[in-house]
Amino acid sequence: MTTTPSTAPDTVDVLVVGAGPTGLLLAGDLAAQGLSVALAERRPHETGNMTRAFAVHARTLELLDTRGVADELVKTGTPLSALRFFGKLSLDLSRLHTRFPFVLITPQYEVERLLERRARTTGVHFRYDTELTALHQDASSDTVTAELHRADGSATTVRARYLVGTDGVRSRVRQALGLPFPGESVIRSIVLADVRLTEEPPDLLTVNGVGDAFAFIAPFGDGWYRVMGWNRAHQAADSDPVDLDELRQITHRAFGTDYGMHDARWISRFHSDERQVPAYRTGRVFLAGDAAHVHSPAGGQGMNTGLQDAANLSWKLAAVLRGQTATPEALLDSYHAERHPVGAMVLRSSGALIRLAMARTPLQRTARALVAAVLSTIRPAADKAIGQVSGISIAYAAPRGAHPLTAKRAPDLSLQEGRLHQLLRAGTFVLVTPADATPPASPIPLVHAHWRSDRTTSLLIRPDGYIAWASDHADRAALQTALTL
Repeated sequence: MTTTPSTAPDTVDVLVVGAGPTGLLLAGDLAAQGLSVALAERRPHETGNMTRAFAVHARTLELLDTRGVADELVKTGTPLSALRFFGKLSLDLSRLHTRFPFVLITPQYEVERLLERRARTTGVHFRYDTELTALHQDASSDTVTAELHRADGSATTVRARYLVGTDGVRSRVRQALGLPFPGESVIRSIVLADVRLTEEPPDLLTVNGVGDAFAFIAPFGDGWYRVMGWNRAHQAADSDPVDLDELRQITHRAFGTDYGMHDARWISRFHSDERQVPAYRTGRVFLAGDAAHVHSPAGGQGMNTGLQDAANLSWKLAAVLRGQTATPEALLDSYHAERHPVGAMVLRSSGALIRLAMARTPLQRTARALVAAVLSTIRPAADKAIGQVSGISIAYAAPRGAHPLTAKRAPDLSLQEGRLHQLLRAGTFVLVTPADATPPASPIPLVHAHWRSDRTTSLLIRPDGYIAWASDHADRAALQTALTL
């Protein structure tokens, strides 16, 4: 796709910095609500194969379903019904209670392609080849001023009601805020390459660790494969030379074969960090995705966590900007309150996986074998692990005394008016009530739907698919309170 010179306005409701999956979903959500949105990206506009992520988990597919693009994305990849770790542990994803009981193996650029198309359709103004150099918050005028520098050397200024940094691990937004990014490098000298293979691996997603080495192989679907490998005995700097022979040796060590690896079109060396910013919100500026948290690639949760960040934040910003909440500051603060613990959980779980894969001592290997045995034989433990990795079981903290369903994910309910995920495509709350209930007077945009059964529970479901309020009995006064954000 070619682009024309930017005609983006200099004053917008929201400026999003970073056009990866997180930024694209967030910008598209906001523009779909009628807000003016600009998206700045330091890279030129291009569709390439330099992708990082390959795994799209069930909860992310549900969020994409509520945006009408999940089914199309599924056609670009291959569903994988089990995740295998350490050569012995297998997690059965088919037990997930969702329309998507699998992890979809597809390159990140397919996700970006669909989300960019949606963002353009909804009216997002794109500014490629444009880098943020500074930002200033002006409390007196309720704006954020961003100084942007174009690749041609020119500069421009954009004023926005809010700014969101989705610009990755080296986030210029985070740096401009002066926020620390505490953490450590969990693994160094990972070799990464895109190659051809003479022999097809036995599994769609091929992963194994042998203590001193581990490797990962995933298909692009067009004959090319992404291969990642690590060798404890060779810890080099990111800038040190790397060649295909090194990756062949690592892969052979991990799998007993290199599958006839040849014709690398790209090869590099990198390290993987575990870091999380202490605050996802600073005044009118927010951080999401890798700009807020970064962790090991184990479990394939990085892109998924960022997309779920965006889904949480977008409806809250829209509600505030459209004057649909009586407590705007509390609603915006809830983004950090809900998503920061999730980011910390992902750091812990992915860190545990990578450390188990790197197990070297007899004690560490015994611990790994014990974990594999527990998850393979004790179903509740396996279900908890599956729910966490897939995102299906992620829930937020509910107020004291709230209904047990409050702050939990709502499944894709089959209602008289259609599937819940289809109803959520309006970008509004959905109220589910018994069949004979009359619609309430609502101060916020609302889709009123009804159970197809005789169930009496009422649910108020947020635009991101989480239950904001629930009651087992008709309680119009409590519902009216819940509708006042």
